[in-house]
Amino acid sequence: MEEDVQAERGISRRTVELVVASIFLLLSVVAFYDNYTRGAGWASDGPQSGYFPARLAVIMFLGSVFTFWVALRAKTEMFVTYEQLIRISKVLIPLIIFTIGIEWLGIYLSSALFLALFMIWLGEFGVIRSCASAFAFVIVTFVIFEKWFQVPLPKGPVEALLGL
Repeated sequence: MEEDVQAERGISRRTVELVVASIFLLLSVVAFYDNYTRGAGWASDGPQSGYFPARLAVIMFLGSVFTFWVALRAKTEMFVTYEQLIRISKVLIPLIIFTIGIEWLGIYLSSALFLALFMIWLGEFGVIRSCASAFAFVIVTFVIFEKWFQVPLPKGPVEALLGL
């Protein structure tokens, strides 16, 4: 059993914490600089527009430095194995494509494609069952949001062709 754990390869917790701390460190510096150029002081009429955000950027900077320091001193342990990362990617990558697809295809067509392809690929459902489920989901979603709640959602070229 112990040999199986040793054989698993992946990304260490230290690496993830160092990367995340570095990203937040960089973001805090950018946020502080941006707010400082807008005015991060106290004017005669009160705080300038960058006063509070600049202080939050300093707090974020200090937290990032602390996290970086703790991560450097921590013992190395596994955060995620490559096998787990592949399983996460099988959901995350299609979700990112779906989200980007909303811009060009609209939410309804993107949702139908995402749901049908996801059911076929990971759910191993049949094509007809997957397409029928996706179509039913889109129709129900359209009726609920567009007709009942009267909340317009992003539409694409298909809805424009149908006059919706």
